[in-house]
Amino acid sequence: MKRLFTLLLLVLLGWSMTGTLAQRKAADEQTKQLQPSKDATLIESPKGLLGNSEGATIFVGRTGQPEDPKRRGLIAFDLAEIPRRSRIVSVTLTMTVQMSAGEQPSIVNLYRVTRSWKEGPSLAQGGRGAEAQAGDATWIHSVYPSRRWARPGGDYVRAASAKSEVGGPGAYTWKSTPKLVADVQSWVNSPTRNFGWIVIGDESKGATAKVFHSSESTDETTRPQLAVIFRPPSK
Repeated sequence: MKRLFTLLLLVLLGWSMTGTLAQRKAADEQTKQLQPSKDATLIESPKGLLGNSEGATIFVGRTGQPEDPKRRGLIAFDLAEIPRRSRIVSVTLTMTVQMSAGEQPSIVNLYRVTRSWKEGPSLAQGGRGAEAQAGDATWIHSVYPSRRWARPGGDYVRAASAKSEVGGPGAYTWKSTPKLVADVQSWVNSPTRNFGWIVIGDESKGATAKVFHSSESTDETTRPQLAVIFRPPSK
């Protein structure tokens, strides 16, 4: 009987210690809400002569226009506000669709970019793009006109970090995944390798485009938002 009582007491103490530890960890967690440090739309073009870095929207998929080139989004966030050696707990990305080529939902994937790129000065009001300017990211160039992607359309890890089903206008969230957390953790540990994500929609057919508000949107509430929950390093 005494042994049974001792065993129950140890179990209860273990539960209590586990709960207390979890509460302490939760109390240590902090959250940062970040807007993009840069974003752009890549527009499929054999010579990489089209860009859209400063537009108020990011296009992904195909618009259904006669030439119907693919479009992909680039997006990156400055993580300097998160202390080095912090432990990343959760990462979610929210983007808002302004318009959609049809209301049919489709999967939009995030992939970690593996090459440095820049947001240049090109400005397009729609999905056709504008003439590429020095410093733009284009379908061929990571930095127009001097630096090229190894592959047209951007260099990125082929396994998606996160995915979300996206339909008509409204806000959509890419929920936290181990790969999304690992991406941000690696960038906090090594800021010089933070090249952000490429956003790729349905490119299998025409009229699949999803048009997201970019960091240049005049309505701040519709701009992309990255929510990062982390535990700062112990002192």
